[in-house]
Amino acid sequence: MADQHPLRFAGPADLHLHSHHSDGTEAPAEVMRQAHAHGVRTAALTDHDRTTGWDEAGRAAVALGMTFIPGMELSSKHEWRSVHVLGYLFDPDDAALAAETARIREDRIGRAERIVRHIGRDYDLHWDDVVAQTVADATVGRPHIADALVARGIARDRTEAFDGILHPRAGYYEPHYAPDPLTAVRLITEAGGVAVIAHPVTSGRDRMMPVPFIERLIAAGLGGFEIDHRENTASGKKLLHEIAATHDLIVTGSSDYHGSGKPNLPGENTTSEEMVARLIARASGSEPRYP
Repeated sequence: MADQHPLRFAGPADLHLHSHHSDGTEAPAEVMRQAHAHGVRTAALTDHDRTTGWDEAGRAAVALGMTFIPGMELSSKHEWRSVHVLGYLFDPDDAALAAETARIREDRIGRAERIVRHIGRDYDLHWDDVVAQTVADATVGRPHIADALVARGIARDRTEAFDGILHPRAGYYEPHYAPDPLTAVRLITEAGGVAVIAHPVTSGRDRMMPVPFIERLIAAGLGGFEIDHRENTASGKKLLHEIAATHDLIVTGSSDYHGSGKPNLPGENTTSEEMVARLIARASGSEPRYP
């Protein structure tokens, strides 16, 4: 794409933001307004397993003089690890990727309903309470259950809900379908996008994917790592920087903003202009939206 479009972006880039189309608390346009207010000038909307917020976010970003990078956070699972793969500038109409995200979303709804049934045996919580915390076509997940628990006065906030009732040790947890990371990387890449592993070392090197498996992901087309993220550990970031340098991968930094759902603020970690340029140049599935 770099030979087709001048790189008309500048300033801080935050490539991991969520709206209420998944587990954020704000509309896509408001997410862009918040990003702009915090100094971000290039932004990506990366809702979970969904692209429905792209148009609204793109229009709002361009109106604010920002560059918009279409994105998504694709759910995957390696053994017992939840692995989130950020996909940028892919074709949203790619049949294989669209079918996989539809399967993930459908299973998430069933899983959420099962969790609510379990919780409802001990607490005054019902499925309608969760639905009330979502917008049409949102990717329903545990954050919406957390919001319902807060609305019912059972928990004070999302953090308390996840540390208590929604923690696996509480006994209400249910697994959900997700492809393996190799499949996720291949789907994004074959749809013309760039795959970047989100916050890969939030629990340090002991819980990160094994290096030999990461090297398989790189061979399958992995574009890079989200290293500058508030939850990544120092030791984990050091190792990832070494791997990225060895394989000449893209390195990003992002906020993982969720509105009031998390304390993360837009622009608290950012991606360099050089890395944004590399990401755009590598992609072929869709285009950035420039002001």
